[in-house]
Amino acid sequence: MNAAPHRRSVHPPVIDIVRESPLWDSEQDIEMTLQRAIAEASADFARGEAELAIVLTDDAHIQKLNHEWRGFDKPTNVLSFPVNETGLGQPAPLLLGDIVIAYETMKREAAEQGTPFLHHLSHLTVHGFLHLQGYDHEVEAEAETMEALERQILARLDIPDPYAARDAG
Repeated sequence: MNAAPHRRSVHPPVIDIVRESPLWDSEQDIEMTLQRAIAEASADFARGEAELAIVLTDDAHIQKLNHEWRGFDKPTNVLSFPVNETGLGQPAPLLLGDIVIAYETMKREAAEQGTPFLHHLSHLTVHGFLHLQGYDHEVEAEAETMEALERQILARLDIPDPYAARDAG
């Protein structure tokens, strides 16, 4: 697990946004929300140029990925696939990996939590980005560190703490 970041990045990563599902077409301001979330999440990580992809998909596709890569035959809200590669020859952007977000699960969770759709999208994007940086939540201490970073980043985006209701009991 990585320690909490302390330096500000000069350039946010270049983001390739791939809409695999037409379900996402019904929502407004998706690209702007993703760009802001990644820019803020990456601000504390010092590095040169970097790239990542965000794949906007549906439950059926993410269920296949979840089954293939994690052994869980069910949909989930977000999956992250870190790459950790650099280009050969001329300096190339660092490829961070892919963040895959499922529309139906994300939309249902936002409704169940009473959270605006774009706030939940920002949260899952930040969560996925932190996974690309090596953070995890399999062990309680690591989960607390990751959640604290998510809270800090989302606060800078003026998004309320997504864990507050859970923590209140």
